[in-house]
Amino acid sequence: MAKRGAKVSGVSYRLHRTPGVFMESLVRVSDNSGARLAKVVGVLNLKTTWRRIPGAAVGDVVVVSVREGKPELRRQIMHGIVIRQRRPYRRPDGTWIAFEDNAIVLITPEGDPKGTEIHGPVAREALERWPKLAAMVTMVV
Repeated sequence: MAKRGAKVSGVSYRLHRTPGVFMESLVRVSDNSGARLAKVVGVLNLKTTWRRIPGAAVGDVVVVSVREGKPELRRQIMHGIVIRQRRPYRRPDGTWIAFEDNAIVLITPEGDPKGTEIHGPVAREALERWPKLAAMVTMVV
């Protein structure tokens, strides 16, 4: 029998979206957890071909290393959800969406957000996949 993964609160399926956040990317942390800047060091639940640089799209979970922020958070390895990406991606209705920056929200290993509010706009695709983020959002695009 196959192993069962950890119980995570997000939706498991994912529509194809153009990846816009890759390994070694610096991303802004858009919540009030205390971190300000993070570096992507991995992408969870991604199967790809050999020697391809892993990439994440809006709504994907990434592994990050906190670079700027509170001293107790710096140099810590954490998980985050991509909520904005600079690279344009196409929605099923035909519209193209692109944001001004690449941004994430830090989460616990169980999938709960670390902060209590999210700064700036959030892509609708991230909220559909992670319903717990919807209560903290002020602007949905």
